[in-house]
Amino acid sequence: MKKFTSVRVGFFLAYRQVIRGSLWTNTLIISVMFLTFLNLVVVSGILVGLIQGSSQESQLKYSGDIIISNLPTKNYIENSQRIMSTLETIPEIEAFTSRYLEGGTIQANYKEKTNNAERQDEAGTQIAGIDPRKENLVTNISGEMFEGEFLRSDEENFIVLGSSLLKEYARGEAPGFDTLEKVRVGDKVRVKVGNSSKEFTIKGILKSKEGNLDRRAFIIDRELRKLIGRSDFNVDEIAIKLKDIPGITAHGFKNSLQNLNFEEFATIQTYKEAQGQFLEDIAFTFGVLGNVIGSIGLAVASITIFIIIFINAITRRKYIGILKGIGIQGIAIELSYVFQSLFYAIIGTTLGVLVIYFFLIPYIDLNPIDFPFSDGILYAPAEDTAIKAAILLCTTMIAGYIPAKMIIRRNTLDAILGR
Repeated sequence: MKKFTSVRVGFFLAYRQVIRGSLWTNTLIISVMFLTFLNLVVVSGILVGLIQGSSQESQLKYSGDIIISNLPTKNYIENSQRIMSTLETIPEIEAFTSRYLEGGTIQANYKEKTNNAERQDEAGTQIAGIDPRKENLVTNISGEMFEGEFLRSDEENFIVLGSSLLKEYARGEAPGFDTLEKVRVGDKVRVKVGNSSKEFTIKGILKSKEGNLDRRAFIIDRELRKLIGRSDFNVDEIAIKLKDIPGITAHGFKNSLQNLNFEEFATIQTYKEAQGQFLEDIAFTFGVLGNVIGSIGLAVASITIFIIIFINAITRRKYIGILKGIGIQGIAIELSYVFQSLFYAIIGTTLGVLVIYFFLIPYIDLNPIDFPFSDGILYAPAEDTAIKAAILLCTTMIAGYIPAKMIIRRNTLDAILGR
């Protein structure tokens, strides 16, 4: 009962002190808590969001939710038609697209070249044969056009090049990756696949932040089949987009496909598995880095609270001594400063949560941060935010308790007399 009374008295004292305190002081302390919370959440959220944005880019524009590819020991997905026929009957699938992939060379100056000593303007790449309509349903690839137009299913002899194949748009030069020079939309190029070759007109330049797209060249699937002499309709990739249904996850759907024994003929991966461990490792590293930076801000906020409470208690020593003299327990006075610190932290944290989830995240989702290799987002899952809010509250309570304890331990008579 005494403990409960001490809590009530401590809360009452804290309430009176906050109400009677300076508006500017209260505003300043709340601002410190608000900015500290933003620092804890936003810095790591932006760093991790940089990688999450890259992951989303790959999922939305390349792999879909599930990607099926050939086994390591095979050149293509065997029984592709049977697999795709089965996929058409599964209600959880919104759309899927199949791709033929073949390594080849694109030559640009084959008509102007007059002697063998002249450098051949060519670039090695992966030629992707697609059905434009199905591809758009899964990846909306036509929305990534930088110049010109995307392919149409009823047209032939056209090609779309990824921007990394052109020297003008490539981000620097890397060993082993040649680029084409002086190539524009409307120009003709020659595509060589094995011993076959064919002339195409460049219909458009595709530029995204997904490396698999920017390093590929795209033609109609039936044209690539002719070039490689494939008549069995076995494809090399199948990207699947799932419906947005509660309870349907990429991992769970992958297990369903495995139960259909598709793994006998193909490699089945979720979009995260297809991206590899590298992105996850980078995201973890950036998360740690963000937490370290946020911890510095947390330490500064704790010291600020400590100094404010300590000065407040020092200047109110006589008042504290009188409270102790009339029978108010020391624990109640200590709790009053803890509640006061908690008040500042709760208000600052609440404002931070409102700003993050009702302004920053929606705004950045609509206007992603333009990084060279991804559209960065603010990644702030509710669980992580709750943990950081709890850490801030606990740290602030401790920072408020310690100076109060130091002052209240002093002799009551000395406090009243100001000694």
